[in-house]
Amino acid sequence: MRRGDRLFELIQVLRRAKRPLTADAIAQQLETSKRTVYRDITALIGQRVPIRGEAGVGYVLDRGYDLPPLMLTPDEIEAVVLGSAWVTANADPALARAATNVLAKVSQMLPNGMRDIIDDPGVGIPPKRGKPLGEPVDVGRLRLWSRQGRKLALKYSDETGVVSERVVWPFMIGYGLDSQVLVAWCELRRDFRYFRIDRLAAVQYLEEHFPEPRAALRRRWLQYREDQELS
Repeated sequence: MRRGDRLFELIQVLRRAKRPLTADAIAQQLETSKRTVYRDITALIGQRVPIRGEAGVGYVLDRGYDLPPLMLTPDEIEAVVLGSAWVTANADPALARAATNVLAKVSQMLPNGMRDIIDDPGVGIPPKRGKPLGEPVDVGRLRLWSRQGRKLALKYSDETGVVSERVVWPFMIGYGLDSQVLVAWCELRRDFRYFRIDRLAAVQYLEEHFPEPRAALRRRWLQYREDQELS
Protein backbone atom coordinates (compact mmCIF):
# COMPACT_ATOMS: atom_id res chain seq x y z
CA MET A 1 0.00 0.00 0.00
CA ARG A 2 1.32 3.42 -0.93
CA ARG A 3 2.07 5.72 2.00
CA GLY A 4 -0.57 8.27 0.96
CA ASP A 5 -3.22 5.55 0.77
CA ARG A 6 -2.11 4.17 4.12
CA LEU A 7 -2.37 7.58 5.80
CA PHE A 8 -5.88 7.99 4.41
CA GLU A 9 -6.88 4.51 5.62
CA LEU A 10 -5.42 5.24 9.06
CA ILE A 11 -7.66 8.29 9.35
CA GLN A 12 -10.65 6.20 8.25
CA VAL A 13 -9.85 3.55 10.86
CA LEU A 14 -9.81 6.20 13.60
CA ARG A 15 -12.96 7.82 12.21
CA ARG A 16 -14.89 4.52 12.43
CA ALA A 17 -13.65 3.65 15.92
CA LYS A 18 -15.98 4.15 18.88
CA ARG A 19 -13.19 4.01 21.45
CA PRO A 20 -9.42 4.70 21.54
CA LEU A 21 -7.43 2.30 19.37
CA THR A 22 -3.95 1.08 20.25
CA ALA A 23 -1.17 1.04 17.67
CA ASP A 24 -1.40 -2.77 17.66
CA ALA A 25 -5.10 -2.66 16.74
CA ILE A 26 -4.47 -0.10 14.00
CA ALA A 27 -1.53 -2.10 12.63
CA GLN A 28 -3.70 -5.23 12.37
CA GLN A 29 -6.37 -3.40 10.38
CA LEU A 30 -3.82 -1.79 8.05
CA GLU A 31 -1.73 -4.96 7.82
CA THR A 32 1.44 -3.09 8.67
CA SER A 33 3.86 -2.83 11.60
CA LYS A 34 3.28 -1.00 14.87
CA ARG A 35 6.42 1.04 14.21
CA THR A 36 4.94 2.21 10.90
CA VAL A 37 1.73 3.22 12.68
CA TYR A 38 3.67 5.34 15.17
CA ARG A 39 5.54 7.02 12.31
CA ASP A 40 2.35 7.65 10.33
CA ILE A 41 0.50 9.09 13.33
CA THR A 42 3.42 11.45 13.99
CA ALA A 43 3.30 12.54 10.33
CA LEU A 44 -0.46 13.15 10.44
CA ILE A 45 -0.22 15.16 13.65
CA GLY A 46 2.51 17.19 11.96
CA GLN A 47 -0.01 17.92 9.17
CA ARG A 48 -2.46 19.20 11.83
CA VAL A 49 -4.76 16.20 11.75
CA PRO A 50 -6.39 16.29 15.24
CA ILE A 51 -5.28 12.92 16.58
CA ARG A 52 -5.03 12.59 20.35
CA GLY A 53 -3.52 9.82 22.46
CA GLU A 54 -0.28 8.12 23.29
CA ALA A 55 1.54 4.84 22.86
CA GLY A 56 0.10 2.01 24.94
CA VAL A 57 -3.14 3.85 25.67
CA GLY A 58 -4.81 4.45 22.35
CA TYR A 59 -5.53 7.08 19.74
CA VAL A 60 -8.72 8.96 18.83
CA LEU A 61 -9.59 11.36 16.03
CA ASP A 62 -11.38 14.49 17.17
CA ARG A 63 -14.95 14.71 15.93
CA GLY A 64 -15.72 17.14 13.16
CA TYR A 65 -12.50 16.61 11.25
CA ASP A 66 -13.09 16.56 7.49
CA LEU A 67 -10.72 15.23 4.91
CA PRO A 68 -10.17 17.21 1.74
CA PRO A 69 -11.99 15.76 -1.29
CA LEU A 70 -10.40 12.45 -2.25
CA MET A 71 -10.92 10.10 -5.15
CA LEU A 72 -13.20 7.13 -4.59
CA THR A 73 -12.20 3.67 -5.76
CA PRO A 74 -14.41 1.80 -8.29
CA ASP A 75 -15.59 -0.54 -5.51
CA GLU A 76 -16.56 2.42 -3.32
CA ILE A 77 -18.48 4.01 -6.20
CA GLU A 78 -20.35 0.77 -6.88
CA ALA A 79 -21.19 0.51 -3.16
CA VAL A 80 -22.75 3.99 -3.34
CA VAL A 81 -24.63 3.09 -6.54
CA LEU A 82 -25.98 -0.15 -5.06
CA GLY A 83 -26.98 1.45 -1.77
CA SER A 84 -28.69 4.32 -3.57
CA ALA A 85 -30.63 1.93 -5.81
CA TRP A 86 -31.87 -0.06 -2.83
CA VAL A 87 -32.93 3.03 -0.87
CA THR A 88 -34.67 4.51 -3.93
CA ALA A 89 -36.65 1.29 -4.42
CA ASN A 90 -37.46 0.49 -0.77
CA ALA A 91 -37.48 3.63 1.37
CA ASP A 92 -40.05 6.38 1.77
CA PRO A 93 -40.20 9.10 -0.93
CA ALA A 94 -38.14 11.67 1.00
CA LEU A 95 -35.33 9.21 1.67
CA ALA A 96 -35.49 7.97 -1.93
CA ARG A 97 -35.02 11.55 -3.20
CA ALA A 98 -32.10 11.99 -0.80
CA ALA A 99 -30.44 8.84 -2.20
CA THR A 100 -30.81 10.18 -5.74
CA ASN A 101 -29.32 13.51 -4.67
CA VAL A 102 -26.34 11.81 -3.04
CA LEU A 103 -25.64 9.87 -6.22
CA ALA A 104 -25.79 13.08 -8.27
CA LYS A 105 -23.32 14.79 -5.89
CA VAL A 106 -20.92 11.86 -6.08
CA SER A 107 -21.16 11.93 -9.88
CA GLN A 108 -20.22 15.61 -9.95
CA MET A 109 -17.01 15.05 -7.99
CA LEU A 110 -15.79 12.24 -10.26
CA PRO A 111 -13.62 12.73 -13.34
CA ASN A 112 -15.22 11.84 -16.67
CA GLY A 113 -13.43 8.52 -16.87
CA MET A 114 -15.12 7.24 -13.70
CA ARG A 115 -18.63 8.64 -14.17
CA ASP A 116 -19.43 5.65 -16.39
CA ILE A 117 -19.59 3.54 -13.21
CA ILE A 118 -22.61 5.61 -12.16
CA ASP A 119 -24.10 6.24 -15.62
CA ASP A 120 -23.75 2.61 -16.72
CA PRO A 121 -23.41 0.63 -13.45
CA GLY A 122 -22.38 -2.98 -13.21
CA VAL A 123 -24.41 -3.49 -10.03
CA GLY A 124 -28.11 -3.23 -9.28
CA ILE A 125 -31.06 -4.74 -7.45
CA PRO A 126 -33.71 -7.11 -8.86
CA PRO A 127 -37.10 -5.62 -9.75
CA LYS A 128 -39.78 -5.83 -7.10
CA ARG A 129 -42.48 -8.44 -7.49
CA GLY A 130 -46.08 -7.92 -6.55
CA LYS A 131 -47.79 -4.77 -5.43
CA PRO A 132 -45.88 -2.36 -3.20
CA LEU A 133 -47.02 -2.08 0.38
CA GLY A 134 -49.19 0.89 1.16
CA GLU A 135 -47.95 3.60 3.52
CA PRO A 136 -50.81 4.54 5.87
CA VAL A 137 -48.54 7.01 7.66
CA ASP A 138 -45.85 9.49 6.65
CA VAL A 139 -42.61 7.54 7.14
CA GLY A 140 -40.57 10.70 6.61
CA ARG A 141 -42.32 12.28 9.58
CA LEU A 142 -41.72 9.15 11.66
CA ARG A 143 -38.02 9.49 10.89
CA LEU A 144 -38.12 13.16 11.89
CA TRP A 145 -39.76 12.36 15.26
CA SER A 146 -37.16 9.65 15.82
CA ARG A 147 -34.28 12.08 15.15
CA GLN A 148 -35.83 14.71 17.43
CA GLY A 149 -36.45 12.23 20.24
CA ARG A 150 -40.21 12.85 20.49
CA LYS A 151 -42.91 10.42 21.58
CA LEU A 152 -45.66 8.91 19.44
CA ALA A 153 -49.14 7.72 20.39
CA LEU A 154 -50.02 4.68 18.26
CA LYS A 155 -53.02 2.59 17.38
CA TYR A 156 -51.48 -0.67 16.27
CA SER A 157 -53.07 -3.74 14.71
CA ASP A 158 -51.26 -7.02 15.36
CA GLU A 159 -51.16 -10.02 13.02
CA THR A 160 -54.54 -11.23 14.33
CA GLY A 161 -56.21 -7.85 13.76
CA VAL A 162 -56.41 -6.88 17.44
CA VAL A 163 -55.87 -3.12 17.84
CA SER A 164 -54.05 -1.70 20.86
CA GLU A 165 -53.16 1.86 21.89
CA ARG A 166 -49.80 2.78 23.33
CA VAL A 167 -47.22 5.57 23.67
CA VAL A 168 -43.76 4.78 22.34
CA TRP A 169 -40.32 6.35 22.07
CA PRO A 170 -39.23 5.80 18.45
CA PHE A 171 -35.52 5.78 17.67
CA MET A 172 -35.11 3.83 14.41
CA ILE A 173 -36.89 2.87 11.19
CA GLY A 174 -35.82 -0.56 9.95
CA TYR A 175 -36.09 -1.27 6.20
CA GLY A 176 -36.60 -4.91 5.23
CA LEU A 177 -37.22 -6.54 1.87
CA ASP A 178 -41.01 -6.58 2.30
CA SER A 179 -41.78 -4.28 5.21
CA GLN A 180 -40.70 -1.26 7.21
CA VAL A 181 -40.49 -1.49 10.99
CA LEU A 182 -40.61 1.17 13.70
CA VAL A 183 -38.23 0.29 16.54
CA ALA A 184 -39.24 1.91 19.82
CA TRP A 185 -39.47 1.69 23.60
CA CYS A 186 -43.07 0.92 24.53
CA GLU A 187 -44.46 2.57 27.68
CA LEU A 188 -47.28 0.01 27.84
CA ARG A 189 -44.98 -3.04 27.82
CA ARG A 190 -42.04 -1.23 29.44
CA ASP A 191 -39.77 -2.90 26.91
CA PHE A 192 -38.48 -2.58 23.34
CA ARG A 193 -40.98 -3.43 20.63
CA TYR A 194 -41.10 -3.61 16.82
CA PHE A 195 -44.10 -2.20 14.95
CA ARG A 196 -44.70 -2.94 11.29
CA ILE A 197 -45.48 0.41 9.71
CA ASP A 198 -48.16 -1.04 7.43
CA ARG A 199 -50.06 -2.12 10.57
CA LEU A 200 -50.13 1.35 12.14
CA ALA A 201 -53.82 2.23 12.19
CA ALA A 202 -53.22 5.77 13.46
CA VAL A 203 -50.31 7.89 14.67
CA GLN A 204 -50.39 10.99 16.89
CA TYR A 205 -47.18 13.01 16.86
CA LEU A 206 -46.60 14.23 20.42
CA GLU A 207 -44.44 17.21 21.38
CA GLU A 208 -43.08 15.50 24.50
CA HIS A 209 -39.44 14.39 24.32
CA PHE A 210 -38.03 11.11 25.61
CA PRO A 211 -36.86 11.25 29.25
CA GLU A 212 -33.42 10.04 28.12
CA PRO A 213 -31.15 10.89 25.16
CA ARG A 214 -31.96 9.03 21.94
CA ALA A 215 -28.38 7.78 21.69
CA ALA A 216 -28.61 6.28 25.19
CA LEU A 217 -31.89 4.58 24.26
CA ARG A 218 -30.30 3.07 21.17
CA ARG A 219 -27.34 1.79 23.22
CA ARG A 220 -29.79 0.10 25.60
CA TRP A 221 -31.50 -1.50 22.63
CA LEU A 222 -28.19 -2.81 21.26
CA GLN A 223 -27.45 -4.35 24.66
CA TYR A 224 -30.99 -5.78 24.71
CA ARG A 225 -30.39 -7.42 21.32
CA GLU A 226 -27.08 -8.86 22.47
CA ASP A 227 -28.70 -10.28 25.62
CA GLN A 228 -31.51 -11.79 23.53
CA GLU A 229 -29.01 -13.53 21.25
CA LEU A 230 -27.11 -14.97 24.21
CA SER A 231 -30.21 -16.22 26.03
